[in-house]
Amino acid sequence: MPFQRDVVVLGASAGGVEALRSLVGALPADFPAAVLVVMHLSPGASSALPQILSRSGALPAVPAQHRGPLTGGVIHVAPPDFHLLIDEGTLLLSHGPTENGHRPAVNATLRSAAVTAGPAAIGVVLSGALDDGAAGLCSVVERGGLAMVQDPEEALYPGMPANALALTPTEHVYPAEVLGKVLDQLVRVPVDQAPANPPSPGLLLEDRIARDSVRLDAVVPGDGTPASGYSCPDCQGTLLEIDHPHGRYRCRIGHAWSAEALLNAHDAEFERALWTALRSLDEKAALAQRMQRDSTHRGLAGLTSRYDTTARECTTAAETLRRFLIAQHPETGPPA
Repeated sequence: MPFQRDVVVLGASAGGVEALRSLVGALPADFPAAVLVVMHLSPGASSALPQILSRSGALPAVPAQHRGPLTGGVIHVAPPDFHLLIDEGTLLLSHGPTENGHRPAVNATLRSAAVTAGPAAIGVVLSGALDDGAAGLCSVVERGGLAMVQDPEEALYPGMPANALALTPTEHVYPAEVLGKVLDQLVRVPVDQAPANPPSPGLLLEDRIARDSVRLDAVVPGDGTPASGYSCPDCQGTLLEIDHPHGRYRCRIGHAWSAEALLNAHDAEFERALWTALRSLDEKAALAQRMQRDSTHRGLAGLTSRYDTTARECTTAAETLRRFLIAQHPETGPPA
């Protein structure tokens, strides 16, 4: 029995607002499929994205509501600090573990669409850094759905599109506006019913973690998944390697990381530690100089020499560290 693809997931991050505006601006008022939009947002932020997208095209865009209906012709936007998931025609908002440091995460929504909609799902990865969305898009295709990717050469940040294509090659690679026009064609074309591969145990497990916040070690035996030797940047717990070929990890409470996102997170953590060390050296040098002055005033030659040596050593070390940090990012200062 033929069917039509009726669930579309759009995932974006840095530079994604421009791409989303171009794409939804190309969707007509009678676009029949339900659209879910996931964009990386700060947890405490308020999002104007629904209003922006409503003004950009003919379709209404609304903040997704927990247990609200998944409605065709409506753009459902994930709110800050919640994963946007699907359950039998209903939207779910979950406070499940972050993925690649994000909640909402594009991977979580794409996996949910893959599990619930199967061949009726279309996943679209737009502008963004790193690789959130790559693994989820692969899940959509494994279940018989379609993958679409913004042309990395057009994207303001090509990381997410390029990584998605590296994991899931697809013929549907276009500029954002063209993506919208092709989407409108694809959702109207009847597709012959074909048996879809059932969701793999790994896909079901990851969807359950995002949906129910179930701990990884509650469903995976302690010796069933190899420890990676790396620690989770979110909770400092041990990361387990859940997908060796693609370098994907989860800690036992569920935080998920790709190898690229993990490397980036540890790099940021290392840099913060160095800036903290620099501040400590500057403060130690200043304190030693003050104590040197006090001991000189009191005529304590031995202490004066000791504090002078400490101040000079700290100042030298601080300047060396400062030059190293500035050389890494000459256009910026210390991280917030």
